[in-house]
This record gives sequence, structure tokens and C-alpha cells, in this order.
Amino acid sequence: MVAPPDNDVIWARSLHHSHNGSPGLGGVSLGVREAEIVAVTGPRGSGKTTLLHCLSGRLVPDQGEVWFNSVPVHTMAPRLREQLRRERFGWIGSDPQLVPELTAWENAALPLLLRGTSHRAAKKAAMEWLERLDIAAFARKRPHALLQAQRQRISVARALTAAPTVLFADEPTATLHHADRTQVLRTLTTAARSHGVTVVLATHDAEVASLADRTAALLDGRRVATVSLPAKPDSEGRSACSLSV
Repeated sequence: MVAPPDNDVIWARSLHHSHNGSPGLGGVSLGVREAEIVAVTGPRGSGKTTLLHCLSGRLVPDQGEVWFNSVPVHTMAPRLREQLRRERFGWIGSDPQLVPELTAWENAALPLLLRGTSHRAAKKAAMEWLERLDIAAFARKRPHALLQAQRQRISVARALTAAPTVLFADEPTATLHHADRTQVLRTLTTAARSHGVTVVLATHDAEVASLADRTAALLDGRRVATVSLPAKPDSEGRSACSLSV
């Protein structure tokens, strides 16, 4: 094994992973520095989600190495990887995946409650993020009574309430309308910069990618220099944007 650079919070080298025999990643390497926002870009099926899953310990690569703060994630036992995800990593997907029996604030506070944080402290932290995301008025409602955009804001609050060292966001605004997408992205980027959170963001949207400090493009499971992403459609419905990295 090769020791990762000291200034990289997340460092991956030569990641290979396949799904039922179909290649997902083919030798991808990536380093992410502390408090940096990196957008992993590429069209659907390019390997973005697989890369985030490997970096966050949700998947163990078939080959290659993943390090978090100089600790090898790829050799951790499943229980230790789960503990790492719970205590140091945050995750936002395109599907909120809230617990239906819990209220909005309980869903947002869940990571802290699972760590043993007091009920009062967990609720206070959750409510602060629900306020920032303009969803606090629905704190006592359960997911079935909320709109998709509201549920997604709760999932963002849940990830940020946990005060992660690294936040992985896999197409977090894919199902949102433009106004909701703008607010969620603004909150994410502002929180990352003000709280020193490292963010690895997967997206095929050029507007989302433009908010990152740096981009890493994928195509067919490999790092590439450039990739074309759809931009916001114009008045006639056309969209195309070439992104360089």
C-alpha cells in the first residue's frame, strides 16, 4: 500500500469495481482535501454513485485503496466501516429515505440520537438546520404528509445535524424544482464552508457542478479530462454544456 498525502481527508487509488460482471469503476483515483467541495461529474451510468459508495465505505472496491485521514477504509471490518459512516460521514441521496414513523425533527435528529446524544441536544441541533432549510414549520409532521421537496430538505438537515467530517451527496437535487434546488445547494455549500465540512458531490448537472471548488469527471467508469453535461434548458428546451476539469 502507498501512504496517502497528509493534506487529503479522502484519498483513493486505482479503484476497480464491477456490478454482476459489468464494470462500474476502472482504475479511478481521487484525492479530496479538508473543507473542499469536489463535484464528481459525468452522465448517468458513468460510475459516480459507485465511486461515492466506495469512498464512503458503503462498498468495498474489488481492487484499489480508500483512505480516510490516513486510515485504510478498504481493509476495515464491516462493523468498523458502519461506525465510521455513522460517526464521521454524512450521506444525502436523491431519495430522502426518511423513517416514516418519525416526525421531521426526529428524522433530522436521528444520527445524534443513535450516538447517544441527549434528546434535548439532538432536537436543538436538528431544529437549527430545519430552520436554515425553511422547513421548521413542518417539524412535527411525518414524511407522508410532506412534499418530495420538503422531505429532501429534511434529509439534508439530517446529514448536516450529524456534523460530519465528510458529506457525500449523490445527486441530492435531482428530483427538485429549480427554486428548491437553489436553496438546498446554497445551504449545503454555505454549511460546508462555514463548518469546515468536506463535500463530495455527484452530479450530471452543470449548474450544480459550478458551485464546487473543483470537479472530477467520469465517463464509463474512468477519469477523463472533459465531459459534456446538460445545462439549464433554454426557452426552446435545448441544453448542452461542456465542462472541463
